[in-house]
Amino acid sequence: MATSSLLSNTLLWVLVGILAYSVVMMGLYSRGYLPDAVRVQGPLTTIHTKRGRTFLNWLSRPRRLWRAWSNLGVGIAVVVMVAMFGFLVFSALATLQSPVQTAANQPSNFLIIPGVNDFLPLAVAPEIVFGLLVALVVHEGGHGLLCRVEDIDIDSLGVVLLALIPVGAFVEPDEESQSNADRGARSRMFAAGVTNNFAVTAVVFALLFGPVIASITPAAGLAVGGAYQGAPAADAGIESGDRITAVAGQSVADPAAFESALAAVDDPTVEMTLADGETVAVERRVTAVGAVDGNPLGLSVDPEGEPPAITAVAGTEVRTEAEFRAAARDHEFATVTTTEGTVEAPLGAYVGALTENGALDNQTDLAAPFTITRIDGERIVDYDDLTTTLSGDTYDPGDEVTLRLYAADGFEEVTVALGGTDANPLIGVSVVRGVSGVVVDDLGIERYPAEAYLALLGGDAGDLPPGFGGIAGSPLGLVYAALLLPLASAVSAALPYNFAGFYGRWAGFYDVTGPLGALGEGPVFLLANVLFWTGWINIQLGIFNCIPGYPLDGGRLLRMGAEGLVSRLPVSDRSRVVSTLTTSVGLTMLAALLVVVFAPSVL
Repeated sequence: MATSSLLSNTLLWVLVGILAYSVVMMGLYSRGYLPDAVRVQGPLTTIHTKRGRTFLNWLSRPRRLWRAWSNLGVGIAVVVMVAMFGFLVFSALATLQSPVQTAANQPSNFLIIPGVNDFLPLAVAPEIVFGLLVALVVHEGGHGLLCRVEDIDIDSLGVVLLALIPVGAFVEPDEESQSNADRGARSRMFAAGVTNNFAVTAVVFALLFGPVIASITPAAGLAVGGAYQGAPAADAGIESGDRITAVAGQSVADPAAFESALAAVDDPTVEMTLADGETVAVERRVTAVGAVDGNPLGLSVDPEGEPPAITAVAGTEVRTEAEFRAAARDHEFATVTTTEGTVEAPLGAYVGALTENGALDNQTDLAAPFTITRIDGERIVDYDDLTTTLSGDTYDPGDEVTLRLYAADGFEEVTVALGGTDANPLIGVSVVRGVSGVVVDDLGIERYPAEAYLALLGGDAGDLPPGFGGIAGSPLGLVYAALLLPLASAVSAALPYNFAGFYGRWAGFYDVTGPLGALGEGPVFLLANVLFWTGWINIQLGIFNCIPGYPLDGGRLLRMGAEGLVSRLPVSDRSRVVSTLTTSVGLTMLAALLVVVFAPSVL
């Protein structure tokens, strides 16, 4: 709640500042106090100049080269334009059917303003602004260059400011000269901007995924993204940005080594050494760090309060996660003692819902929720046991399995034929992580998956998170991953932190070696951040401008295509047909954007 209130206040002050700026600038502009090159329209200020035209004339000399380049760009832009039309229509329909409000579709997060957008931190604002400026210059520079290649005169060039923030650039072609150019020339001119954005993306990502990422490795130890309030790690003083390098005096090189070293310590009190040399003693206890509503253990987790702990199972004291799992494996149904009371409950994989038309839904009359405790006699303690047991190595679709489960009336057994695929046989359920819908941890550490983020940027593919196995195998896959990383927490539970680059406390989870090691950590991390955000913003700007709606480049290309198509049709009022077609598509795109942005918070 506090974070939401803070963001709301920040957005409010930004809007108030923009309004005040608009009032002052409109007053100065209307009274003639601003230079002729400055024009004001509400919160938007445009700065016009004639400088740069001589340079564009010189640069446009190899006309065949630039025309060939832009012809390629027209083809790419048309493909992306069609894809964006389908994507926005599909997204709008999906939003109307299921208007779920998430961090990714908050209206404020559609603004490229660091600090206001949840996914664009202020700490990397210089890199983001640099990437935006590069994107704007190459985009509008492409339009200007092709104007001169196609002998279209330029009235002025300039930048667009939202208050004091650069949000766009422009090349203002001479209207008469533009109208006299043929349709092919105008199409190449309109496509040149997005073509350049995609080219810059390719270059900077090639550098990032190549020598730069090759020079960055995960630092030794376990990266701590945070510690749950009231959990053992937090009580011991471990916090976000720490890195655990030794457990009980044994050095740990990576998370797997950390797990092994921790499992070897029987004493609930374990000493851990941090990267700065400090040693802390952690008193482990089985802490509930996540719980689904209505879980059989009756536990709930308040992020702002003390988390509940499990102290005994069937009368046996449990102090560590390993002890809890061992006790749970021995008892399908047991008396569980917690700091919130004692309850008798099944211990297994908690099913929150049946998949519509899945195996259980079609073949039984079961109704969720219930708890699965065995499959063909194999003990199932939690979500991981269920997914491991129902693997393609053991079963195939069509195989019959017998489930032992605990529902409202007690234990029962059902036999069902598996569905799914050869690689992923399924019984058709939505299973909640943890034991009986409760995720436990005897440390309460939120781990930062440094290796996974690096792998998604072209590092060691062996560290890819679940569900991302096919991404890092191709350049387009790496680009797709880079686009997702700033939104990581909204994309995958395996990536709990949004990746915005190597900065602040997160940079401490990485070392610089390899081909660029001699430069040192600061310059390499800065270079990586600049390349990451320059590529990210350029491809976003290019894709956005391919939306087929005026005044975007996609809308202008749509008009060129519509004119070419209608010119071949036996109609009398061709101009009206073109206008009707382009206006209809443009309004559809506008409506789809409004639905995607605002519908989740309104419906």
